[in-house]
Amino acid sequence: MTQPTRLATQDDAPACAEIVNSWIDATPWIERFHSAQAIEDMIHAGIPLREFWVAGDPVAGYLSFNVEEGCVMGLYTAAPGSGVGKALLDQVKQGRDRVTLWSHLPNTGAHRFYRREGFAPTGARRDGDDGLVEIELAWER
Repeated sequence: MTQPTRLATQDDAPACAEIVNSWIDATPWIERFHSAQAIEDMIHAGIPLREFWVAGDPVAGYLSFNVEEGCVMGLYTAAPGSGVGKALLDQVKQGRDRVTLWSHLPNTGAHRFYRREGFAPTGARRDGDDGLVEIELAWER
């Protein structure tokens, strides 16, 4: 089933933050560097700066996209495998020839998902803000 997507509003920030905070708490290889409230504050700050999409009603996932860089800055879903991530990626691919993203090296489940959605590793690596190695993946039309 295709999930409806729409541009986020400030009212969506608490639901988006809950999704991120739940993911952090459930992921053994990620450390919590920011409080739950700080995550919500960052999302509030990011909504007007980026193309920020949400899926589902209630919100079941979000994608933050930096238009200038053509880069997904964050993609989180409450229930991986539910079609929400695909719907959000499909939305951001519309009208674009290339989309990139960075993913934590240990996040192999996400890498499998991105490959299914047409993304391929570029070979680029960097140290993320959290100290974990990230790999770049790119999709091209």
